[in-house]
This record gives sequence, structure tokens and C-alpha cells, in this order.
Amino acid sequence: MSFGKNKQYNPEPKKKPLLKKALISTGLVTILATGIVFAEESSNVRTVQHVYVNGEHIGLVSDASVVEEVIQSKLAKADKSYEDADLAIAENVKLVPELVFNPTYNNTTISNYLESNLTVKAKAVELKIGNDVVGYFDSKEAAEKVIEDYKLKYVDTETLAKVEAAKSTNKESDVPQNAEAPSKSADLAVGESTILDVTLSKDVSFSDKKVDPNTILTVADGLKLLEKGTLKEEKHTVKEGEVLGSIASKYNLSLASLLKLNPSIKEDTLIQIGQELNVTELKPFVDVIVKKEEKKEETIAFETEIKESKELLKGDEKVTQEGSDGEKVVHYTVEIRNGKVSDRKVLDEKTTKEPVNKVVVKGTKVIPSRGTGTFKWPTSGGYISSHVGYRWGAYHKGLDIAGPSNRTITAADNGTVVFAGYQGSYGNKIEINHNNGMKTVYAHLASINVSVGQTVQQGQQIGIMGSTGNSTGIHLHFEVYKNGALQNPLSYLK
Repeated sequence: MSFGKNKQYNPEPKKKPLLKKALISTGLVTILATGIVFAEESSNVRTVQHVYVNGEHIGLVSDASVVEEVIQSKLAKADKSYEDADLAIAENVKLVPELVFNPTYNNTTISNYLESNLTVKAKAVELKIGNDVVGYFDSKEAAEKVIEDYKLKYVDTETLAKVEAAKSTNKESDVPQNAEAPSKSADLAVGESTILDVTLSKDVSFSDKKVDPNTILTVADGLKLLEKGTLKEEKHTVKEGEVLGSIASKYNLSLASLLKLNPSIKEDTLIQIGQELNVTELKPFVDVIVKKEEKKEETIAFETEIKESKELLKGDEKVTQEGSDGEKVVHYTVEIRNGKVSDRKVLDEKTTKEPVNKVVVKGTKVIPSRGTGTFKWPTSGGYISSHVGYRWGAYHKGLDIAGPSNRTITAADNGTVVFAGYQGSYGNKIEINHNNGMKTVYAHLASINVSVGQTVQQGQQIGIMGSTGNSTGIHLHFEVYKNGALQNPLSYLK
């Protein structure tokens, strides 16, 4: 027999004889057989009800209404507090009728027992994810709505509806539930994507339960629980002497986690006594997994190809071919967990434009720092405007060259630059040690193209002709020394 809020009374007697088995005699069977007629003639024979709660015999009552009144009274009281709940008695209450001669029963005792021991519960649907109970809801529709709303955090309503419809079609067509979703590549254009499936990372199940009405969750609470893993976010009130590190340790949090839970503070923030900090590390109850396919146009970065040349000096390089990026169309399958890409696989890719390598030629030629002993004319042609010797009452140490076809100044021989800068009447000046006892000087330059310590090759540009320092016009002042003694450049120039 069961009782509910709707006052239904459904006797479900166990298959037992009407008289207790404790009465064992052949004569008793006869009495029982004639007892039906006798009962109509004798007021001493009555039908009583054995009361069982969860299979345990509680006692006898004169009539089923005794039990029913207690149950309906408890349900009515609870209904005032939980109007929207579908209430029922949690315990399994059964009545078994029996014809008894001169029955002994105590309606008051049984009523008091039932009043004290029966509990009112709400009929609910348990939402379980994996092996964990999420909570209880007033209907399966509400529990399913929680799951649906959680998925809708990561996909739109139309997309989810299409995915669920496709699943339903597959199910009707006996397609295995774990079968891979068919590829949509034929329907995808470059730059487009399509969602194949929206699932949870754990299995979902529903079951009917009777629970404390206070434990029934709303859809909003259920959604929050799935999102954060808890409905109650604990807070800590800062006390005197506490620092961020000690607070984090108290709640088994890393300092980084505590700071993440409290975006308004930083590691060096001075916290105040009485300040409240969030200390509940939130973790979603379950992940929403979105599987999709996409086609994207991507750049193929060009590579740089290095070639060596004996024609270029070591340390010098030049670009003989500029590089250009290529293009390709890539077809991906993507898995997204709670809005973040967790896996990406290439299904197919097609190159639509080949990249062009950049070609860089690097020099390998090593300039000997020792001179050949023979000097090359340091300008592009020109004439001697002044020789070595006395002029204007002073000794002129070098050879002046003017009127070249261009103003490039080159090294007369291999060597090492030992001076490059401005020096008094010389103006911009370069000195080259040829490491064979010879040294050359280049003066009055407009600009200098080398630096001290640099090895230069015979004929290499080192500067531009000018008229800096004590100069009467644009020309090159050129000096030659051998073992420190001034020489006439014409003795060495070829």
C-alpha cells in the first residue's frame, strides 16, 4: 500500500493467508473456512490492518483510514511550505488486512508512531554526471534544461538544435553512438567552419528519487554548479598579521591561484584587516566538448637560403633574391573544451601558392692583412697637383692628387686600419699599416668608410675625396712611409 499527496490509496497486500501463520492447527483451517459466514453473524470477528513500515511490522489498526489520516495530515502541513513540490512519504508503508476474533489494536499508539517516524520527501530527479551527483531537480525536464543551458554557453541555440537533431536521426538509423561524425569538408568553403558535435566530458544520467524538499535546485543553481563546481564561494576575512602567502596556504591554494581568484590585488598589494578575499578555487563540474571542422587559408613562410661566395669578403653579404610567402588551405578538425582549443588535427592541406626562398650570398674571401709591396693608385684617375718636397717655405710630405673621374678613395695595398678620424690640418684622415714595414696616409677626406682594426684589401673603398682640414681645394693628400721613414709615393705606385 502506498500513500501520496494526491491521497491515492492503493492496497498492495502481500500473498499471505488471512490468519497468522503462528496459529497452527488443522481445526484452525476449518474455522477460517467457515469464518466468512460466521463473521457476518458474529460481531467478535473483524477485519484489522497490519501496518508495515519499510518491511517492519509496527502493529495493528482498526481501519486503513487511521494510517491514511496521519499521512494526509503530514503531506498537508508540508504542502504549505513547499507548494510547488511533488510531495510523498519517503518510507514504504503497507497495510495487510486480516480477519481476527476479538482483535486487539491501538490506533493512538500507531498514529503517534507514524507521526514521529514518517518523513515527507519531494519527488525529484537526480542529475548524475559520471559517478558524481550534481543535485536534485523537480522534474527531468528541469535537469535536462540545466545540461542544455550549460552547452549553450559555448554554442548558439540553432547550432545545438541541429546537432541534437542529427544525433536523433543517427540513433533512429542505428548509427553507433560512438561513431565519428561524418566529415563536412565537401560543404566547407575557405574561412568557414561547422560544428559536428556538442557533448560533455562525462556521461549524464537521470533517476527518480525522494529527497528533502530543501535540497531541490533551480535550473539557475544547477547551471552555476556545473560552471563553478560549487554553489557557495567561501570568503576569508583578513586578520591582523596575515599576508597573502599565509592565507593561500590556509586554503591549500598557490599564491598564483589566490591572485587569480582576486583580480583586484597583486603580489605586492598591501591587504587591509577586514578585507574579504575569495578563497574558493572554482573548477567546472564537467567540460563541454565542442567538435568542429574548419578550413583556413594560412601563410607558408618563405625560407632563407644561404649561399657562399669566394668573390665576397668574409663578413659581407648580399641578397640576390627576395623571398615571398606562399599560401595554403588547411582543413582541420578541432576539439574545444569550455571555450579553449584542446586539440587540433590536420585532415588535409593544399598549397595554393608556392613560397619563394630568399637567397642570401655570404662572402668567404679572407683579405690578407699583409701588403703586396706594390701600391695601386688610390683614386679613379686624376692628376698630381703637388709633389713631395718644399713649397711655400715648408716641407710637403705627400702627393696631392686632384681631378679624378669620381671621388672614391681606395686602399693602395692590403693592410690594417690603424687610424680613422679627424686630425688637425689633415682633416679626416686614414692610416693603413700594410704589415710589411709600409704605411700609407690618406688625408682631407670628405667621409671615412672604414674603422680602426678593420682589414682592407688593395683597391677596396675606404673613403670619399674632400677638402677637410688645412686644404686649398678638393684633393687627396697621400703619404707613404717605410719602417717609419717618409717615402716618395711615386717610387711605389704602379
